[in-house]
Amino acid sequence: MPFVDTPLTAPIRRAVQDAWGRRIAGDPVRLYGGEESAAYRIDDLVLRVGPARRTTAEAEWCHSVAVHAASTLAEAVAPLRARDGATVIRVEGRPVSVWPYVEGEWPDADQPQVRAQGARLLARLHRALASHRPPPRPVASFVETGLYGEPPHAVPALVDPALDRWLADFHRRNPVRQPLHGDFYTGNTLSRDGRLVAVLDWDEAFIGAPELEVASAALEWTDEYGDAPDRRRRFIADYHEAGGTAGDMTMRRSSNSSGTACAGRRRISSWPGARGPSMTRTISNTTNAA
Repeated sequence: MPFVDTPLTAPIRRAVQDAWGRRIAGDPVRLYGGEESAAYRIDDLVLRVGPARRTTAEAEWCHSVAVHAASTLAEAVAPLRARDGATVIRVEGRPVSVWPYVEGEWPDADQPQVRAQGARLLARLHRALASHRPPPRPVASFVETGLYGEPPHAVPALVDPALDRWLADFHRRNPVRQPLHGDFYTGNTLSRDGRLVAVLDWDEAFIGAPELEVASAALEWTDEYGDAPDRRRRFIADYHEAGGTAGDMTMRRSSNSSGTACAGRRRISSWPGARGPSMTRTISNTTNAA
């Protein structure tokens, strides 16, 4: 997995110290992970330096989703506000934010109990976000690719007009819209003492049908390559038993054989740095397995 090599410069440290009124001393420790943003721990804080292409408005919008989730969900990690109330400053052309440090490690989704925890956490996250009514996202998230009928870009071999039409029709007909995390996989959560304790990285939050995120998570947490339908069914069942907001996915079946056959096209169709199947290109396969 490629991780960005973005340094924590002296100007960034000074700007954070001025904006948040916190002394930023100590030696920074680059935290593991980060395909677009680099995170550095200094004492009990994490300084996150985003890519230059991400606008301040986009970052603030995503942070508002995290803040709302954190108001009722203990595991949701939200950014700290600067003295002027903002959650983002711009230094050297990059968005910079400050977060509380949470001790933990990536969970092992090969363990059934961990997968069950992930499903239940996603259900509680969706419930926490269901009441949030933010304005439209200033810049579309990469995970929205395909929701409105556009084909995957940059990878012509993955173009499938029938699947694209099926996906756009599904999203158009689905009556439920709410904020979603957008990238709910094990690498954006933390575990400690056998329990999930944090949901991190809200950069791809967006508004959509919750079934999209359940489909993505069911693959990310249980069945990345689409060959373990029993695990997927269990994940979805655990999610629904925990009161998630997505509808009964056993009823959302596609009659489009192209959609089923091509489900699982890689996220590389939208973003070369991502890991697994796209939520927008797996829902057909996932719901048919449910």
